[in-house]
Amino acid sequence: MRVVIVTMDNHLAAATERAAVQLAREVPGLSLTMHTAAEWGADPEALTRAIEDVGRADLIIGTMLFMEEQYLPILPALEARREACDAMLICMSAGDVTRLTRVGRFNMDGKQQASGPMALLKRLKPKSKEGQATTAGAQQMKMLRRLPKILRFIPGTAQDVRAYFLTLQYWLAGSEDNLANMVRFLVDRYASGPRKALRGTLKSQLPAEYPEIGVYHPKLKARITDAATALPKAGSRGTVGLLLLRSYPLAGNAAHYDGVIAALEARGLNVVPAFASGLDSRPAIEQFFIKDGRTTVDAVVSLTGFSLVGGPAYNDAKAAEDMLARLDVPYIAAHPLEFQTLEQWGAGERGLLPVESTIMVAIPELDGATGTVTFGGRSDSAGAKCTGCHRGCVFPPSSDARNMQSCIERAETLALRVDRLVALRRAERAERKVAIVLFNFPPNGGNTGTAAHLAVFESLHHTLAGMQRAGYRVEVPASVDALREAILHGNAERHGADANVLARIPTDDHVRRERWLADIEAHWGPAPGKQLSDGSSIFVLGAAFGNVMVGVQPAFGYEGDPMRLLFEKGFAPTHAFSAFYRYLREDFGAHAVLHFGTHGALEFMPGKQAGLSAACWPDRLIGELPNLYLYASNNPSEGAIAKRRAQATLISYLTPPVAQAGLYKGLVDLKSSVERWRMLE
Repeated sequence: MRVVIVTMDNHLAAATERAAVQLAREVPGLSLTMHTAAEWGADPEALTRAIEDVGRADLIIGTMLFMEEQYLPILPALEARREACDAMLICMSAGDVTRLTRVGRFNMDGKQQASGPMALLKRLKPKSKEGQATTAGAQQMKMLRRLPKILRFIPGTAQDVRAYFLTLQYWLAGSEDNLANMVRFLVDRYASGPRKALRGTLKSQLPAEYPEIGVYHPKLKARITDAATALPKAGSRGTVGLLLLRSYPLAGNAAHYDGVIAALEARGLNVVPAFASGLDSRPAIEQFFIKDGRTTVDAVVSLTGFSLVGGPAYNDAKAAEDMLARLDVPYIAAHPLEFQTLEQWGAGERGLLPVESTIMVAIPELDGATGTVTFGGRSDSAGAKCTGCHRGCVFPPSSDARNMQSCIERAETLALRVDRLVALRRAERAERKVAIVLFNFPPNGGNTGTAAHLAVFESLHHTLAGMQRAGYRVEVPASVDALREAILHGNAERHGADANVLARIPTDDHVRRERWLADIEAHWGPAPGKQLSDGSSIFVLGAAFGNVMVGVQPAFGYEGDPMRLLFEKGFAPTHAFSAFYRYLREDFGAHAVLHFGTHGALEFMPGKQAGLSAACWPDRLIGELPNLYLYASNNPSEGAIAKRRAQATLISYLTPPVAQAGLYKGLVDLKSSVERWRMLE
């Protein structure tokens, strides 16, 4: 008896392998294998093995096959095997695949008469009522639990429909025991041909029920519970709500979650790792992050890799927006690697694959998520070092090679960033130190303090005055001209600089503290370099106004070809550029940085496109510093780059409501005549 599961990813792979061991002991000759579509792009042999196994399978179960690039390669094999196998059950997948379902007398090919069980299902389908608070996901899960109980007493095809929904229940609560019982149940009912003797010989339990909404922690005895009071306390620096997928803890495959939990607790933060059984996180938020109408957490971090309300195939951005507005705390959407290994990600120049960028970054951004960061994934277990950062982690071969692993460095980086966001939120406004960054591009062209579609100094003066009124300790210059003078002139002439010199960083200090000195010197020579330097120190340009400093971002370095740094691989920022951001983080001690206008160079520094590692320069430079970015509303594409590569939270400003008038009537003809005359010269 050959049972084959085809699904999107590996999160139930280890649980399936353990279930297969159970079943092989009970039923000699029964094999259970799982094939995951996420592996096929990087490993064509994996697809070949899947097609071969499907071609020999007696019982086929498919789930989460909704992306064309994943199901189209296996679709012909499924179609060819549909009539020859004992049963084929396709759940939670695209219509082209789901229609192949054939279990007993029930099928989904569209030929089933609209009577009997199908008509009953339509009548039982929950109808949403106006003002009803229950989410669609909660309604569906409730109906999923009810249907098998109702159909149990209806003979005929209804029993096959019941088997389909029981299979879905087993899968969604995918523990090792539930997966083993799923196979026992289906084999016992549908084994045919030479395998028919197995019918009636296997005893299966109904799907084990686990909390639909609950919390998880590796230190809990049962690992999951519905009581948040059972969670350990780590400190007093704040509380972070984590959103998880229930399927990973149930499958015993949550090491990537454990790494984030440990990193946050090491920072003295209390952690509430919550889950909901469906793909709608709102029930978990309502139960564990809100009490008596008040938010009980200082930040929320989603580790699901999906949108807040929805899954990989859809999202309800409006519902997510409403929930996040109620919470009114920072919301970060972090993600594991689902479609490549940690080693592939570390060595790759692109970072995330297109499908990962879409599902795990772009769709959550529609909700309002920020701070995207990778925190774990699977290893290829080849024993080679991961090259994603300087640590060179090695994941040795094991029996659970398809299980998730924590990327310790990225988990610690995520924890640091969350810690800084929590500290910023908890700090009194008068105590907060804010760095505002102006731009200077192209350099040496009188462009210091410019931005697209923004009157920078006028806007900056308004911003400083507004911060002062809000309680920040800011010394606001008397006028816009006084502000401009303080930043652009000041002591600039004395130092031969383009703007006022706020600070000088001695060369010895830079050499001692610059973590990436070797990388920089490989391209720019010994410190302090030639940019913003007097030969013995590095200049930080700008001016201080109380607890607010306004700095001028250093030039890129290549005066004749300033874009070269941005688009050629393997380069590094100048000594001055790296020292500038280190000054903001460590010397000035900013609680947050505000990049003022469209746009600077930080987000275009060398590194991966998305899913950055510790070897990527935007990640190195911004570090854990909360980054706000005042950005023109007419440039969402480059704004997305700032969000994904520099951890930026965008604050949009409108472009001027003025357009070039152009010429009209006879003036258009006159212009054409002049242009023709010029061409004759």
